[in-house]
Amino acid sequence: MDEHTPLLLPGAQCIMDDHHAEISSTHQRLGIRLVISLIVDSIPVVLSYMLQNSVQTVSVLVTGRLGPEELSATAFSMMLAFVTGWVIPLGGGSALDTVGSQAFTGGSCRTDLSVHFQRCTLILSILFVPVAVLWAFIEPVLLAIGEPPRLCKDVQAIMRILIFGAPGYIAFESLKKYLQCQGIMRASTIILIIVSPINLALNIFFVHYTPLRMLGCPVALSITYWLCFLLLVLKTSLSPEHKANATWGGLQLQAVVNPKSCIDFLKLALPGILMVGTEWAAFEIVALAAGKLGELSLAAQSVIMTADQIIYTIPFGLGVVASNRVGNLLGARSAIGARNAAHASALTSVLVGSAVMTALLVTRNSFGYIFSDDEKVVHLVSQVMPLVASFQIADGLSNACGGALRGQGRQHLGAMFNIVAYYVLALPVGITLAFSTQAHLGLSGLWIGQVIGLFTVGISEYLVVWLGTNWDREVQKCILRNAEEAKSRALSEQSEQGHGE
Repeated sequence: MDEHTPLLLPGAQCIMDDHHAEISSTHQRLGIRLVISLIVDSIPVVLSYMLQNSVQTVSVLVTGRLGPEELSATAFSMMLAFVTGWVIPLGGGSALDTVGSQAFTGGSCRTDLSVHFQRCTLILSILFVPVAVLWAFIEPVLLAIGEPPRLCKDVQAIMRILIFGAPGYIAFESLKKYLQCQGIMRASTIILIIVSPINLALNIFFVHYTPLRMLGCPVALSITYWLCFLLLVLKTSLSPEHKANATWGGLQLQAVVNPKSCIDFLKLALPGILMVGTEWAAFEIVALAAGKLGELSLAAQSVIMTADQIIYTIPFGLGVVASNRVGNLLGARSAIGARNAAHASALTSVLVGSAVMTALLVTRNSFGYIFSDDEKVVHLVSQVMPLVASFQIADGLSNACGGALRGQGRQHLGAMFNIVAYYVLALPVGITLAFSTQAHLGLSGLWIGQVIGLFTVGISEYLVVWLGTNWDREVQKCILRNAEEAKSRALSEQSEQGHGE
């Protein structure tokens, strides 16, 4: 054999090429299956959040029939409820996405998941207490920032009643996530399909057929939230999937209130609240800024935001599925599986976002007619729509990669990216472009800022998932997290036995 002798026997190169091609084809098939499974799992989650958002939208629409003042007070109250209250279960519940999904596949005992669920409900309820105090005495706060006295009084009356519905909302969100950690995605959707017409009927009855008038709206909503939770409890208890998983271990108060476990949960929950809250607050600031541009810009912004609240549930649902899938695979000690799920989630979000973007671009000139007959409003919506359309890809990437980070337990990174992207980049740039005498781009300027901000978040989070994640180390962190929970449970059981003796 010399330097000119081939290293492979004749035909061996062809065999290797065929082998590589077969491996590549297998990977492609697996990738397609993973993308399809993510989309299928996300459908009930997306529908669930759409229905959940519609519950409050219906309440505003029914109450708005009473008059413009009642409409303003109710809409303002719902916005406040989202930004200050509902952000706690929606953001703080992301801690359960991490610890619950990892415990389901990697815990030493399946019932650890029920301990996490109970701890989630308890801690989020405690976090809501200062918010309840704020809601009960919010009138002077609103007066201090220059809101009209009548509006301030009405909003406080509505928020005080909503306090009674908040525990039901928190418990429903926690139970929903408890089920999602097990891969049970459809239960909450079924309940919301049942409850949504009941909510409409309750609103019509209390608002238009009782002396409560406007205050009938928060009464109906509070009943609806508790009804959602109680019916989901019933659905869970009857679910064959839930029984087969055997994750419910009964009430375990001592294990739930373990100080170290509670602190660890808070370390995930608080950044999760910040992660969701900073994004929502940024969009509310944009809405307020649009109001300063005049009635036309405010009307167009209202059309865009109403549509985006519905469209947003698509990437948000994909993010929820991504967090549970990544967490489950980390719990199962599959570093490669978790990595592939994270990348597939990002790819799926871009594909879905591209489809939504295309639909918005195609309908840009007529889209505004869905909400308004005013030609000027429709024209302004069509001008801003390309920005809103491009925004969908960034929104999808941000939610998918944010979900992957939540599955790992790295909510703090998402919160940090949101703060920098929205409050250092998006809002200053958008407000400058909208109001400066040189640019004066108006509503388009505000949305240019939001697009810059969200693309910054999406790309930054993807770079962390792609280049900044050691998946083997994440598996080890998951093992340690589950071991700590098992240790805490064992100590609690010993303590209970000691008290029994």
